[in-house]
Formats: sequence, structure tokens, C-alpha cells
Amino acid sequence: MTIDITHELDKVIASDHHDPFVVLGLHVLEHDPGSAIIRAFLPLAESVRLVFGDEKRDMYKMRDEGLFEIVIPDYAEPFDYSFEATAYNNTIHTFKDPYCFLPQLSEFDRHLFNSGTHYQLYEKMGAHPATINGVDGTIFRVWAPAARRVSVIGNFNYWDGRVHQMRVLGSSGIWELFIPEVKQGEIYKYEIRTPVNDIVEKADPFQFLTELRPKSASIVWDINDYSWHDEEWLQKRGQNKFYDHPVSIYEVHLGSWQRDPSDPERFLTFRELADKLIPYVKEMSFTHIELMPIMEHPLDESWGYQTTGYYAVTSRFGTPQDFMYFVDCCHQNDIGVILDWVPSHFPTDGHSLGRFDGTALYEHEDPRQGSHPEWKTLIFNYSRREVENFLIANGLFWLEKYHIDAIRVDAVASMLYLDYGRKDDNWIPNPYGGKENLDAINFIKHLNSIVYERHPDVAMIAEESTSFYGVSKPTDQGGLGFGFKWNMGWMNDMLDYFSRDPLFRKYHHNKLTFSLLYAFSENFILPLSHDEVVHGKKSLLSKMPGDRWQQFANLRLIFFFLWTHPGKKLLFMGGEFGQISEWYCKVSLDWHLPEQEALHYQIQYYVQKLNDMYKSQPALWEVDFSYEGFKWLDFKDVDQSIITFARFAKNPADHVVCLLNMTPEVHHNYKVGVLENTKYEEIFCSDESSFGGSDTGNPDVKVPYDEPYGEAPYHIKVTVPPLSGIIFRPVRS
Repeated sequence: MTIDITHELDKVIASDHHDPFVVLGLHVLEHDPGSAIIRAFLPLAESVRLVFGDEKRDMYKMRDEGLFEIVIPDYAEPFDYSFEATAYNNTIHTFKDPYCFLPQLSEFDRHLFNSGTHYQLYEKMGAHPATINGVDGTIFRVWAPAARRVSVIGNFNYWDGRVHQMRVLGSSGIWELFIPEVKQGEIYKYEIRTPVNDIVEKADPFQFLTELRPKSASIVWDINDYSWHDEEWLQKRGQNKFYDHPVSIYEVHLGSWQRDPSDPERFLTFRELADKLIPYVKEMSFTHIELMPIMEHPLDESWGYQTTGYYAVTSRFGTPQDFMYFVDCCHQNDIGVILDWVPSHFPTDGHSLGRFDGTALYEHEDPRQGSHPEWKTLIFNYSRREVENFLIANGLFWLEKYHIDAIRVDAVASMLYLDYGRKDDNWIPNPYGGKENLDAINFIKHLNSIVYERHPDVAMIAEESTSFYGVSKPTDQGGLGFGFKWNMGWMNDMLDYFSRDPLFRKYHHNKLTFSLLYAFSENFILPLSHDEVVHGKKSLLSKMPGDRWQQFANLRLIFFFLWTHPGKKLLFMGGEFGQISEWYCKVSLDWHLPEQEALHYQIQYYVQKLNDMYKSQPALWEVDFSYEGFKWLDFKDVDQSIITFARFAKNPADHVVCLLNMTPEVHHNYKVGVLENTKYEEIFCSDESSFGGSDTGNPDVKVPYDEPYGEAPYHIKVTVPPLSGIIFRPVRS
């Protein structure tokens, strides 16, 4: 087919071409196969010379807009050439022609992406430093199927969208261009001409690093040059699954855990946090750190949950390699890393994903499906296979490139229901008339099945607040396929119960016991998370009733129930030392409190010892998700607000008996049911003086009475301290 060269060149000059390679670069002349023509569109150049071998030849400026060409009558392959361009300010720049390189993305890669199954998409899309035909540069790829033209813009071309126009690869919707000399550290964006001829500038959806907010350009960055030293951890991770091992999670917002004391406005870097946060978490005996989103986000107050750079570590704390170093140090100190991830919605910032190519590409066109009115964000279109691929590959990206041990998926309920956060009829039912988002459900199942297939030693965790069936059940059993689910019901019941005056707690006794009716319906993680200590909800300590001593005793007691209740554990930073003020993301935690007041230091010490005790007792974590790991001994002492229960290891003989007293009353000779006719000893008490308690404990071994009590065949008589929890264990000779 004959090409209308003039028409094609006009489109290039107008920056309105889907494939400028048709006329730019080197082309053999049809009427003279022994000759070739080289064209370049260099609107910033006054003159251009072709450089090849030892020769330089002037190129003819055929259009004032900056179109140059030259005929090579003695053309023979291979033909290596460069341009020497003189700008209007008389500066001279010699460079390789971006339009002399063949397409680099295979048709198979394109097929996988368009079918939604390119699980290592991050290796292909975005900006990747590369060497092609001996030439160093960066290859850029972006998905914008509705765009009329896409260009790479940056300092290297004075942000002029005419200079580096990309080509679209067939029907894939992927645009590609290799730009010689563009190196790591260069900032860039994509300039997109939309179907209605508007021009928009967008950050790269696959960027690995960005400018620090409020700037929003992407940064060319190679993430493949870090040398990991966590082989021992990864090998051990495959053997120590979450299910039957101790999991005690410290939830952290890196921007406010601690800031530079000499400059409170400055964030600590990932490397500084590795030196400060990791030793602290290890000393406190937590098993995991959960990081609130560290993906790039424009607004500090969003805490990272309004993500603009899904593949980018936020530049607030350093480079990708700095974050790799942080994770590596965690692993070398036997600390797992859990990462919060938000595949449910994204912000409407102009440089982000919204109407990326001028159309609703990542989101739905109809706002009843494509936007979240409460959060003022956009919702992903899970029915589009390329969008599904973008998200699944992103989850795998953090696991594979950053060695993350678990992903906690935020706001799953908002994904599952079409009417979530919407009033009246401002939503569209699914094809069967229901409110379930069937596309999102299929996406979640696809995500979890692929993650566990490729990485069976990691964990997928759902923050899901409804009674949706089977969140943590395998997909082949009709579940969503997550490994774990946050137990929001337990959290809400406990915070409601503990906020009440102990005098009236007997009227709310069911709050203590209700969670055990459903505790084994899912694989639960029990969270006391950041959401409960912001926006007027007060800190955990400030929620507690009574005088100052009772507040701390209550805080120790709710922690005791958290650590002894079936399920894995999560505590938000600051709770461990009794932070008084609400959490605020722009200031450091009040680290002076444990230094200045004994009660704060004592509860910090208590959490450390609680973790130590927890990890030493398999009965508290080996059988977390089955009735075989739990037995009520007495939940009917409503008037005294006391409950007792047993926890079992895989070997039922290995068990502990837990008692919780929810009032400040002390009880002597209190009957506690036990399971064996053998001596029992107290191994932990939240009322120890070293924890800030009254030291009303049980130092002596208890000999059982051979008569039943409660749900047990034997009983012992104990002293019950005020507002406290105690643990007994059978004495084995």
C-alpha cells in the first residue's frame, strides 16, 4: 500500500500521529532499493547534520517546523548514524535517532496483557533503562488505547511533546519509544492527545519513583540492582506459615512513628528507620511490621490510601533501593513485613489514572460505577482485563521485587458491593439484580489464586467489615481466597465494652462472648488499628474509664484479651506505651511519655513481656482457627464480669487457662475450672507491679479440687486481681 508521505509528515508536525516511525528514521526508497532516506522531526533545531563513521552531512530542512531529511544514495546495511543538531542558541548536541530502533515488546507480551494474564507486566511497562544495539537509553511504554498521540516529555526535550512522539503497537493500545541517552534520575511524563484533541500530561502508571509532592513527575529508575541478604528468612518463611505460628503485628505509619527530633518537619528516611524502628520492634518482640501504604500519594493526610503511584515507593522516605534495604534489615532481624495495598479506588488528581487517555480507561464511565462519592475518588473497572492485569501484577510486584511477606488489602467491602457508600438508588445493580460487584469478586478471586499459586509462603489479608461469606476460604470452596480477614466485629465490640464504666459492664457481658460464636468462621486477625484512634475517637488509653491507674489497668486488660483470644494480633503504634493524644499523621508519636512517666514505660514493658509470653506458649497460636483450640470454662459469671477459657496447642495436653476480671474488685478463693487433676501455676498476670499493677497475684502452685466447676471437671481456687488477666498452666514434672 502506497503511503501518502506528505499527509503522514503533516500529522507528525501537528503532533497527531499514532506511529511516527512510518515516516521518521531510516527508510529504503521504494523506487531505488539501493538508496535510503532519513527523516527527523527536530522542532528545537536550527540545523542538523547526519553523522556516520567519520563523515558528517548536512540534512535538508524541508519544513520550517523542524522537519529534516537526507538521502543516502550508497545505503547498505547495517547503517549506524547519529544526529548533530544545532539549536537556535547555538548549542550543539549529538545523539542517536530514537526512530531507528525496531519495536521491542513482543506480540506475546501484548497478548498476555490484553488477556489480563501478564503477571510480570512491571518488567515491560513503564520506563526501563536499557541498552539496544549497543546504545544506552531508556525504553518507555504506556497503555493509552484511545489516545490519538502520546509523547514522552521531560527536561531532556524541554517538555516539548513534539520531540519524542511514541508509536502504538498494533491493537494492543500500548505505546513504545526508546530514547537514547535518557538515564536513571531523569524526570518525565506522558503528553497525551485525547480523542477530542485535548492535551493532558500524565505521570507513568508504572513509575518506580516520583518527585516529592507537590511535584508529580515520574523518575526513570532501575530497581534491579539491589543485592539482597535475606535468603535465610525466605527459606524459613516457607516453613513457618502464618496459620500455626505466632503473629503479633505492629502497625506503623512511617511518616509519624518518629520524625527528626532536630527538624520535626523532616521525615526519617527508610535507612534511618531501619536503624531506629527495626531494633524497637525487635526489642518489643513483635513478629511483623505492617506498613500503612508506602506507595506514592500526593496528600499526607490520606495516609497513603489515595494512591497515585501504584508501582512507586513514595519519595518521602527515599529510593526503591532504600526501601529494599529496610525490608532486608527486617528479615535479617526475623521481622516480617506486611504492606497495606489499595486496589479499590484512586484519587482524581490530574496527573493520575483518571481519564488517562481522555476516556474512562481505568475507571467506569458512569459515575454510579466509577466513582466513590464519600471518598471523592474513582473506582477501578474490574471488568476490563488490562485493568485487572495492572492490579494483579502490582500485587505480585511488591511480593517479588520488594520481598514483602503479606499484603493487607484495604476497603474490600467497598469492592464487593455496588451500593457501598451510596445513597438511595445511586448505583447500578449487577446483571442478576443484586448489589454484589461480580467483576470485583472475580478480580479478587483471580488475584488471590495467582498470588498463592506463585507465592504459597506469603499471606493475603482482607480488611473487610461485612458478613460476606468465605472471605478467607479457598476459591475452590466458594470463598474469595484470602488467607486472613480482619475481625472488625471483635474490635468494635471490645472498644465499646471497655469504654464503659466497670460498674455497668455486667449489662453488656455478651460483648465479651459474642465473638466466639463466629471466631472460627474465618481466619481472623484481631486489630486495634489506626482507624480507631483518629477523627475524634480518642487514643486507646483515653477511651478507658476510671482514674489514671484504672485507665492503664483497662488498657493492659484489653491487650491481654487481644493476645489470648483466638486469632492473630495487630496493634497500632503508640498504643503500646499509652499514647494520650489522638494520632495525627503530621507529628511524631509522644516518645517523651515513657521517658517521663512510669505508667507509660510500664505498659510498654508489659506489651513486650506479653509478646514474649505469647510466643513461648503454642497454646495461644497453634490452633487459632478451629474450635479445637478453644474451650469456654465459664462465661456465665455476669455479675462479677469475669470470664475464663482454655486455649490448646496441637497437642491438647499443652493448654493454658485464661481468666479476665473486668472490674476493679479483688476476689479471693475464686473458683476456676481446670481440665486436669494436676497442679497449675500462674505464668502471667497483667497486675504485676512491674507492669504498673497492684501485684495481687498467685505466687503459689494451685492444687485442683476433684469436683467439676463451670465447663471443667476440676477446679482450683485463686486470687483474682482488679481489672486484670491471668494465665495458668499445668505443672509438668
